[in-house]
Amino acid sequence: MKLDMALGGSLVPVLMTVALTRTGAVPVPAALGALPGARGCHLAQFKSLSPQALQAFKRAKDAFEESLSEDWDCSSRIFPRSRDLKQLQVRERPVALEAEVALTISVLGSLANSSLHDSLEQPLHMLRHIHAQLQACVPAQPTAGPRPRGRLHHWLHRLQEAQKKESQSCLEASVMFNLFRLLTRDLKCVASGDLCV
Repeated sequence: MKLDMALGGSLVPVLMTVALTRTGAVPVPAALGALPGARGCHLAQFKSLSPQALQAFKRAKDAFEESLSEDWDCSSRIFPRSRDLKQLQVRERPVALEAEVALTISVLGSLANSSLHDSLEQPLHMLRHIHAQLQACVPAQPTAGPRPRGRLHHWLHRLQEAQKKESQSCLEASVMFNLFRLLTRDLKCVASGDLCV
């Protein structure tokens, strides 16, 4: 089943001059250094995921696809192919990606009590780790003050609206078929900071 094509790839918008420092690691260019005030923000580890991690996500995706019924139909595109993190400012990218990972965890978490429990356990653990690292890099938004604008606002709004308007089955399918774009394209872009152009 070519459901990936039906739903489109992912597009994870993301924020800031991402902090990519590792203690004791090879020196990182200044552009990729830790952001002022972003304590504990270490995204360089996500420039590429291990083959074992990617295999765990593939197993989960395959198990999900096998569980779909023959009459499955979902034409919505929560993550249209036209969306690309590179369209956002570097400082906005972590914000967008954090929102997308949060949605992914929420939706996949609801599947964890199903027959997919075993295949989702490791991917959810990894996604929660990625989310925690992203949260350390995204500044807290004041309750009053300027809100995100432009493309970032549009993309964050789209994710919020999807949770309200889409059926659970469409959310699950959209998130699942967006996984590899999230992990191999969007996350890598955020981890590469201003080198992702």
